[in-house]
Amino acid sequence: MEGRMRRKKLASNAIIGHKRTLVHEPDQRASPTVYFSMESFLLLLFLTASLLILPLVLPPLPPPPSMLLLLPIGLLLVLLILAFMPSDARNIASSYL
Repeated sequence: MEGRMRRKKLASNAIIGHKRTLVHEPDQRASPTVYFSMESFLLLLFLTASLLILPLVLPPLPPPPSMLLLLPIGLLLVLLILAFMPSDARNIASSYL
């Protein structure tokens, strides 16, 4: 009987102690107000303003050469081939062991 009461008391103390630590622990998450520093916020604001204003001020550019236009299409094809290429995960994992 005494052993059962002792276990109950220890269990209740553990639960209360756990609750105390949860209440007294400081919050480790960063608050949204200090996510960006003032310098980085001003830099982002300047970049946004320049992207909005510069196209209105600058003269239009001539079109790029046609061979340069094939570069993004080639990159897209290579990425698609790599994305759908089958691989055996067991061989990949065993090569790093």
